[in-house]
Amino acid sequence: MVAIGMEEIVKAPKALLHDHLDGGLRPATIVELAADVDHALPTTDPGELGQWFVESADSGSLERYLETFDHTVAVMQTAAALHRVAAECALDLAADGVVYAEVRFAPEQHLERGLTLDAVVEAVLRGFAAGTTEAAAKGQQIRVGTLLTAMRHAARSTEIAELAVRYRDTGVVGFDIAGAEAGFPPTRHLDAFEYLQRENFHFTIHAGEAFGLPSIWQAIQWCGADRLGHGVRLVDDITPGGQPVLGRLAAYVRDKRIPLELCPSSNVQTGAAPSIERHPIGLLRDLRFRATVNTDNRLMSGTSMSREMALLVDAFGYGWAELQWFTINAMKSAFIPFDERLTIINEVIKPAYAKLA
Repeated sequence: MVAIGMEEIVKAPKALLHDHLDGGLRPATIVELAADVDHALPTTDPGELGQWFVESADSGSLERYLETFDHTVAVMQTAAALHRVAAECALDLAADGVVYAEVRFAPEQHLERGLTLDAVVEAVLRGFAAGTTEAAAKGQQIRVGTLLTAMRHAARSTEIAELAVRYRDTGVVGFDIAGAEAGFPPTRHLDAFEYLQRENFHFTIHAGEAFGLPSIWQAIQWCGADRLGHGVRLVDDITPGGQPVLGRLAAYVRDKRIPLELCPSSNVQTGAAPSIERHPIGLLRDLRFRATVNTDNRLMSGTSMSREMALLVDAFGYGWAELQWFTINAMKSAFIPFDERLTIINEVIKPAYAKLA
């Protein structure tokens, strides 16, 4: 097998389902925005700040990992700042060869300076539109869909679900809940999920990352999640060996083709996986689960979609066939209409990989 270089991977079209807006800011942007609102940072040197985020997140604890967001969220409290961050997000993803991305954020975390929930969403949507247009002018095509996230420790999930549905025709494609899993099961938000189902709307749930199989089971069987945010702990229901044996939950997830939003680097940082080489993504791909590759938080993990793909190439010896498989899995699992997914698969992804193979 011919070795695949990073430069080639960057050029290959990629699809991203699990990326947090407040986890992907440019360090230089954080420094500038922090100065505007008089927010104290660990350092005002962009290079040092970027390294600080990675080192602080690299603790093996999801709770410690989440603390790094105090600084990014603090500088995302005005319409102008949200617009800028969203525009830069679209530009950065497009430059990395991402042709489709679903980027999530929690509107309720951006109200400290007087913005309304609607104003927050509209600022981000305008930012994504501006970034997409600017990327297209550079010859870099990207389609960005927005997921609205409710914080699982709070009590605003139904309100955020209604907000998501309100903007479903202007760029919001789905809903999510996020935050510390332990002690905050998805079943606390059943009203929101039942509302979304009645509205024929898509949603994913962070589950099976810091907490194990019970959170996955609840997300699917009680809440009706379309996808699993992470879901990496599903491997706990698989007995390894020459012929791995799937438990009932793992078998159900595979049989139903429920997508797994796996985030290799992030999972290692939070202790959900011991290393990239020992990440369950290898086993889950071999067993043909609907596995996808994602960035989670590009700033905190010092990563990109191309870097995540390159890490898997090095760890598992993957070639273009495997990278295309992950990419098409993600595109099949996207929350946009079927015909749009099919167009990107058949007119963008497959022709590009056919030339690379």
